[in-house]
Amino acid sequence: MKSMAFMALIFSVLFTGCKPKDADIKTAVEKSISAVPSLAGTTVEVKEGVVSLSGQLPDETAKSLAETTAKAVKGVKSVVNNLSIAAPITIAVDEVLTKSVKDAVKDYPTVVAAINDGVVLLTGEIKKDALPKLMMALSSLKPKKIENKLTVK
Repeated sequence: MKSMAFMALIFSVLFTGCKPKDADIKTAVEKSISAVPSLAGTTVEVKEGVVSLSGQLPDETAKSLAETTAKAVKGVKSVVNNLSIAAPITIAVDEVLTKSVKDAVKDYPTVVAAINDGVVLLTGEIKKDALPKLMMALSSLKPKKIENKLTVK
């Protein structure tokens, strides 16, 4: 009877000694993830071999890569991917373009410029010799299109 209990104790020590500890798994996953710059911002937690990833990444590819990277670490049973994708930064093109166009037409008091979805609409009057200079200035701003409805005098 004593020998059976002793054997059971030996087996349990051997098997638990071979299993990686959560802290070791966490360190290994963090090391693997930190080797990939696009995965910066990923937080790793481990409980009983289950890795939980959280944080914000730039795109779906990075999110998938983080999960694959974590799964590849020895001792990981499964991965819970709670990573989110950062919203893309959008710049209001019309606001920037409006400011630039307003600056370009300030020397032409009879010219009115309206911007809608990157398209510049010119109305009003302009002298013939001033038109090329204005058009070059507006073209350099790279709008989608310039609609010239100016009356040339």
